[in-house]
Amino acid sequence: PAGCRMGHVVRGTAVGAAANQWAEEADMAEATAVANKPAWVDLASDDPEGSRAFYAKLFGWDIHVAEDPQYGGYAIAQVEGRDVAGIGPKQSPQQPTVWSVYIGTSNADELAERVTAAGGTVVAPPFDVGDQGRMAVFQDPTGAYISAWQPAQMEPFLAGKSNTFGWAELNARGVDKAIAFYQDVFGWTVKRSEMGEGAPVYNEFQLDGESIAGAMELNPQMPPEVPSYWMAYFAVNDVDASHQQAIGAGAREMLPPQDFPGGRFSILNDPQGAMFGLLRMSGA
Repeated sequence: PAGCRMGHVVRGTAVGAAANQWAEEADMAEATAVANKPAWVDLASDDPEGSRAFYAKLFGWDIHVAEDPQYGGYAIAQVEGRDVAGIGPKQSPQQPTVWSVYIGTSNADELAERVTAAGGTVVAPPFDVGDQGRMAVFQDPTGAYISAWQPAQMEPFLAGKSNTFGWAELNARGVDKAIAFYQDVFGWTVKRSEMGEGAPVYNEFQLDGESIAGAMELNPQMPPEVPSYWMAYFAVNDVDASHQQAIGAGAREMLPPQDFPGGRFSILNDPQGAMFGLLRMSGA
């Protein structure tokens, strides 16, 4: 998967108006990789060892590198013995260091057909990842990369708990075109929220009434070379403390901690250049 290095650019954002259902569900810590919901996140890094050290320190992750050479040095991060994310080496020199978001599917091949029919691009056709599952990489009509995961042996990842995946957000040039695509491909519905005068509308993707991801128009002040992109947020108990800890470990601030209608968030670049967010939902 490819994405973008955001450099020093700071954007206006929101992570979910009117509160993210993930934080409100009593048993959300046991979230499963259901079809058409976020199912996995992983980092492709030009310095996997450095990335592992950074996130282990920031989130307390217990990280294990796969010994089987077929996985190419891919590592699994765990919290309380449950898989929460992957960290591996970049697959090509051109690929930036970037976090990728995966959407669960029961049939990656059929999903690829739906992507093409809806105007998206199949970047990496579905392929097996050892005996763990099957994955594919797509681009939506605005150019944002999104991956798919069809699990087999691999257990569902842990999400919605402190130091695990908390939210995925699409920033797109022409977000309405992207919204139509995701509605067609994944059957998502959209809840729109006004964010105040001059602010873009925030769109919450929902599945069966549950908010699972967000989308907004890319800030027009962004340089034209910055493409549409998906970004992963990680849930933390204290955004301000984790933000400062990340900076102390070599991360670069992109957006300082601030409140939004559903909680508090910040955005950083890790020492290897990957952008990620920190998030605490109100009431979490």
